[in-house]
Amino acid sequence: MSQNIDFLFQDENYLTYLENIVTDRRKERFLEVLDNRTKHLTIVCEDLFQLHNTSAVMRSCEVFGLQDLHVIEQKYGKTIDKEIAMGAEKWVDIHRYNNNQACIDSLKAKGYQIVATTPHVDAFHLEDFDISKPSAIFFGTERLGLSEDIMKQADTYLKIPMVGFTESLNISVSAAIIIQQLTNKLRRSEVDWKLSEQEILEKKIDWCRKSIKDIDFITERFLENS
Repeated sequence: MSQNIDFLFQDENYLTYLENIVTDRRKERFLEVLDNRTKHLTIVCEDLFQLHNTSAVMRSCEVFGLQDLHVIEQKYGKTIDKEIAMGAEKWVDIHRYNNNQACIDSLKAKGYQIVATTPHVDAFHLEDFDISKPSAIFFGTERLGLSEDIMKQADTYLKIPMVGFTESLNISVSAAIIIQQLTNKLRRSEVDWKLSEQEILEKKIDWCRKSIKDIDFITERFLENS
């Protein structure tokens, strides 16, 4: 469609129109998933050279209920590897940045603390991390870690306790461990971590649109009859 339809993502009538097309089971599944979705925690990948790592991190976000993934592509411009993501790209919102500062500024403006993952500084161990604050958790490459720029601007640091000779894990493995541990901790807490009613409305509309063939034609028909 040529026209801007962003306003439709606030329209409950549009959602009702779309829900008449999708199956009852699909609508029930949306509610089940959205009840466990959160933006309280979000993940940031900085310049991951290997595409499959970003895709695997996105899959972990989807599986464990994180709605947003932020990708900094200052050095390497990439597209999502759908074979690794296995459909997660439909359900997770990807935010792309061409430099570190734009990402940091955007997240801080939304109230997130910047959390740098690293095994080499006096960081909080995973089990001791305070999940009460909205947190953007940054991951770098296995070989080099996060850039000095991000390390200097971090509000706090986080690490996975390790007892072997190896000092680091693959980024996708580290992210999966941290996401799983922190989301479990979050759901056991009294923190208000769930999506707002407005956010749920927007995602229902978004996911309905992604589930309907010929969605542009369907939307045009809705607009004509509105």
